[in-house]
Order: sequence, then C-alpha cells, then structure tokens
Amino acid sequence: MRDRTAADTGAPDELWARLKAYEGRAATVACAGKDPVNAPMIRHWCEAMGDTNPAYEGPDAVAPPTMLQAWTMGGLSGHEGRTDAYDDLLTLLDEAGCTSVVATDCEQEYLRALRPGDEVVFDAVIESVSERKTTRLGTGYFVTTRMDVRVGADLAGTHRFRILKYAPAARRKPRPGRPRPVVNRDNTGFWEGVARHRLLIQRCTGCGTLRHPWLPGCNECGGLDWDTVEASGEGTVHSYVVMHHPPFPAFDPPYAVGLIELTEGVRMVSNVVGVPYDKVRIGLPVRLEFRRYEGAGTGEDPLVLPVFRATEGGA
Repeated sequence: MRDRTAADTGAPDELWARLKAYEGRAATVACAGKDPVNAPMIRHWCEAMGDTNPAYEGPDAVAPPTMLQAWTMGGLSGHEGRTDAYDDLLTLLDEAGCTSVVATDCEQEYLRALRPGDEVVFDAVIESVSERKTTRLGTGYFVTTRMDVRVGADLAGTHRFRILKYAPAARRKPRPGRPRPVVNRDNTGFWEGVARHRLLIQRCTGCGTLRHPWLPGCNECGGLDWDTVEASGEGTVHSYVVMHHPPFPAFDPPYAVGLIELTEGVRMVSNVVGVPYDKVRIGLPVRLEFRRYEGAGTGEDPLVLPVFRATEGGA
C-alpha cells in the first residue's frame, strides 16, 4: 500500500538526475522459473490461503492468479539472468544516505491463466524512480520495478513492485526499556523469587518432579499440589541462537539467547553474557546472575531478570 504521507521536497536534485538514468534498464533478463507450474505448489498455496475454489483442483486446474510471483522466485541461489543495474541503483542510494528500505506496494495484472506444466520466463526492468519524497519514515526515493511473465510468446501477467529507499528521520522518542514479562497467577511466585534474587523451581509434592516454566499442574502425575526448591545457579548451555534480525530498540544485536540446562535437570531460556556472542557454544558452563534494567525514561519500575554468565572463556 502506497505511503500517502509522501510529499515533494522541491525541485529535482542532482542525485535524482543520476537515478533517472537507471529507468528502463534491465534488472533481470530472460530468466526461466525454477519449476514449472505444478499441482503440489498450487495445493500448498490454496491450503495456506484457505482458498477452496474448485478451479484450482482436478485435471483442468489452473493456478490462482495471485501465485504469479511464486513461479518467478529464485530461492537462495537466485537467478542467472540478474543484471547489476538494480544493485548499482541501490548502492547509489546507500552512498547518498538512503540506507533504509521499506516495501510500499505491488500491482499485478493477469492476462493468461497458468496451468500445471506451463514453464514461465520473465524479464524485469527498472520502470521508474520518483523525485525525492519526504515521509514519516524519512526522506528518499520510490523505486518501481516491472516484471513481465510469459509462457512461450504469451504474456501471462505483469508484476510491479515498489520500494522506498530513504534516510531515516531522526528519532525523537527515548529508547524503550526492556520488554517486561507477562506475570499471571501461575507464575507470580517465580517472579517474586527473581525480585529477591532467588531462582525458584516448582516441585510436585506428589511425585517430586521438578518443572520449568511454572505450570498449574504436574505433567508427570497430574498432581496440582507443589512447593519450590531454589536453584543452585549452576548450568550449561544446552542449545542457543544468535539474534541478528529483526532489530528491536531495547536490544543491541547480535546477542546470544541460550537454552540453559540447570544442574537440577530443568531448562530455561535466558541471555548468555560475559562472553562474545560468537564464542557461545553447546556445553559452555554458566552461572546464574541477576541483572537490573532501568525503565529507560518510560516511568516504569526497574526490572530484574535472571541471566547466565559464562564461567570459562568469558570476557
């Protein structure tokens, strides 16, 4: 959907004159779809979309028109027919400070039904570059590409895709504080313990099974009665991921999020600290510590969270 807040900033600028030179240049030339139009992909698409139209089933099936772009996707390996023009255009915008991008709208026109067995070929061209625009996101340029999809000599459809490459507007809001956990009647005791710098684990009084996260009943015996034991704080990294994207204002990626196996036998998710993110490994010994996070100008009370510090190879 097009950003309706866009407005001209004035006369065409020097950069825009350079960008305009890319209009009409090919972005992709004579690319063949990775797969022919086929019934399994049509079925998966219809199941995902909840589309039960009988026209997409049976021996005379056609592909849903809105699948047009699906038959042109290059996957991780991309397409051999891709040119440098589009990348050069984006590089020029990056160098001018328009380092952020957001998709704004797409338009499709359907001219011929696609059927299983059809093999598509497509070309893409840089159709237009707008004059400099100012939006609530920032100031930049709208870039539109047009893809023509063919089966043999027949034009099956066109796909226009528009992005805004822009220089982000200056942030005025303070950086938000760390997201706060959802506290309810099932886990209140856990968070009360954390506030007192104690990591409490639920224990079923019927069968003695420890459990985390906190639950109203025991998964082993179904018992509803429980008490708690305090964790020693020792553990190892059972598994982990390194978060790069999407960025979130309260965090500084990249950072490691670990599934920690405590010596008591239960596992919990938390941050791994005290070691560079690329040095975290499975089996890394860690020890519990409690960190205090301020409200960062939000007016909220400070937040205490359990994290786990590497006990070897730490910085």
